[in-house]
Amino acid sequence: QVQLVESGGGLVQAGGSLSLSCAASGREISDYAMGWFRQTPGNEREFVASISWSGTYIYYGDSAMGRFTISRDNSKNTVFLQLKALKPDDTAVYYCAAAATTLGATMGPYDYWGQGTQVTVSS
Repeated sequence: QVQLVESGGGLVQAGGSLSLSCAASGREISDYAMGWFRQTPGNEREFVASISWSGTYIYYGDSAMGRFTISRDNSKNTVFLQLKALKPDDTAVYYCAAAATTLGATMGPYDYWGQGTQVTVSS
């Protein structure tokens, strides 16, 4: 089993940047495809980005394309999400997730989830 802990969220003005981290423990994240999702109150969790086991394949949701960058450092057991050109609509709780068998853009393949980190973008 793997435990995931997100960090790096906070309050930022529109147009600003944030760097999110997801630190894993219990297992090597090289065993997992990793993803980031986000959620606002009353809404379903939305796919943001995913990255394959070695980082070869990367996918972004429409909201993230061109502004967010996912990366991973398996030697540090950590996944990152760089957020740039932030908008108030990016305000959400951002979750990190790990998938053992499938690199996906939906919640289904992901076996483990972190507790989330709040990102708030002011206008």
